Amino acid sequence: MNLKDLPKIELHCHLDGSVRPKTIIDIAKREKIDIPSYDIKEITELMIAPMECASLDEYLEKFSLPIKIMQSEYSLKRITYELLEDAAKENVKYMEIRFAPLLHTNGGLDTKRIIESVLSGIKEAEGKYDIKGNLILSFLKTVSPSSIFEVLEIGKEYLNKGVVAVDLCGAERKGFAKEFIEPMALAKEYGYRITIHAGETGIGENVLDSIELLGAERIGHGVNIDNCKKAYDMVKDRGIALEICMSSNVQTKAVGTIKNHPMYDFHKDGIKVTLNTDNRTVSNTDMSKEISLALKEFDISKDDYRKIYYNAVDMCFADEIIKKRLNEYI
Repeated sequence: MNLKDLPKIELHCHLDGSVRPKTIIDIAKREKIDIPSYDIKEITELMIAPMECASLDEYLEKFSLPIKIMQSEYSLKRITYELLEDAAKENVKYMEIRFAPLLHTNGGLDTKRIIESVLSGIKEAEGKYDIKGNLILSFLKTVSPSSIFEVLEIGKEYLNKGVVAVDLCGAERKGFAKEFIEPMALAKEYGYRITIHAGETGIGENVLDSIELLGAERIGHGVNIDNCKKAYDMVKDRGIALEICMSSNVQTKAVGTIKNHPMYDFHKDGIKVTLNTDNRTVSNTDMSKEISLALKEFDISKDDYRKIYYNAVDMCFADEIIKKRLNEYI
C-alpha cells in the first residue's frame, strides 16, 4: 500500500500533545513566556516521551510545556491550524481533535473564547486543505465533576457547529466512572456524543463502567478489555469502537511491544478498531507511521485497512454528509 496516498481518518488526537516544537519557541518569544530553552533540539527532547516510559503518569508529564504556552487565542488558533495542516499533508481527510478547555484559562481566557479559538483554527485549515475537523471537549479525571457543568453549558452553543462530543481523559484509576455519571448524563441530554479514555492501564472493568454508566459510544484505547470478559463482550456485541493508539500504548506500558498489541486480534474477532496517533508530538508519530506499524507487525491486508477505515467513518461523530464524502475516498 502507498501510505502517502492512502486516505486516513483520525478519531483520537490530543491538541496539546501534537504541538510543533518550533511553535512552542515562537509563541514563547511572542508572548514573553519563560520556557526551559529556546533551542529547537532541546525543546523537542522535552516534548517527546521515550519509548521506555515507566508509566502513563510519566508520559503525561510531557504535556506541561505545551499547556504553558497554550493560554491565548492566538496560540490556540495557530496550534489547531497547524495540527490540521500536518494531518492534511499526510492525506488525513477527517479528524476529531480533543482538548480540555479548563487547562487553558491561566492567561485569563474564558471558556467561550477558548472554544472559539480552537474552532477558528479548524475552520481556517478546512478552508485551505481537503480536510474536515470536529472538536471533542475533554475533562481530566482529576477535576471536580461539578466543574464540568459550566463547560457543557457554554459548549452546547457550538454543538453541530464544530463541537461534537465530550471525553474523560488523563490518569486512570479503578471505578472513576461512578464519579461522573451526572455530568455525562447531562452531556448526552444536550446532544454531545460520548467517548471515554478507559482500559488503558490494566483496568478492563473501567470500560464496562464507561459504557454502562456514562453511555460511551467509543472507548479511548480499551486495550485491556481482554482481562474483563464482560467488558470484552459488551464492546463486541454493542459495536463500541476502540480508538487504538499503538505507539502511545507501548510508551505508557499499556502493552509491552507493538508486536504484542491486541489490536489485530480484536479486529479479527469482529471488534471495531480504529487507528490513531493519540499525541503526534509526544509519541513522535503520525497516521502514516501508525499504519506502517500495523502493516509491519500484523501484515494487515488492503481489505483489513478498508474495514478499519470504514469503522472510523461509521463511528466518527461527523454528520451524514461528511460520512458519505469520507466513504467515497476509498
